Amino acid sequence: MGSTFLSLHYHVVFSTKERRPQIKAAWRAKLHEYLGGTLKGLDASPQIIGGIEDHVHILTSLRATHCLADVMRELKKASSRWVMEKFDPTFAWQEGYAAFTVSSSHLAAVREYISHQEEHHKKLSFMDEFKRLLDKNGVKFDPQHLL
Repeated sequence: MGSTFLSLHYHVVFSTKERRPQIKAAWRAKLHEYLGGTLKGLDASPQIIGGIEDHVHILTSLRATHCLADVMRELKKASSRWVMEKFDPTFAWQEGYAAFTVSSSHLAAVREYISHQEEHHKKLSFMDEFKRLLDKNGVKFDPQHLL
């Protein structure tokens, strides 16, 4: 058999610079749409994008030829430029991101989780959520690097 078959799904999380609450409700949906369009332009397959004023969650599928770091660099660069031009000239993303692989059997649960970010963050701060995600996915981290 000469074909390649893949199921490469990623849950990616990244925040605004210094976790400032810059993603305003008035244009948040447009940003999520722009992020999805940018991912499609990079030949990825975004499944859901959500978040609140200080961070974004993305569930996307990538191709075998993609390098996650390259996709993230281009996505953050294009979207920060777009936000600066359209809505907020001081906007910037925090350096770095977190990315977790997602098995096909967990896609629905991750979609559900991302779709309820507004309610979720009424009870839990971004940093508490982020630490929980890192712990849940077995990612070792130095709390000083999260500041």
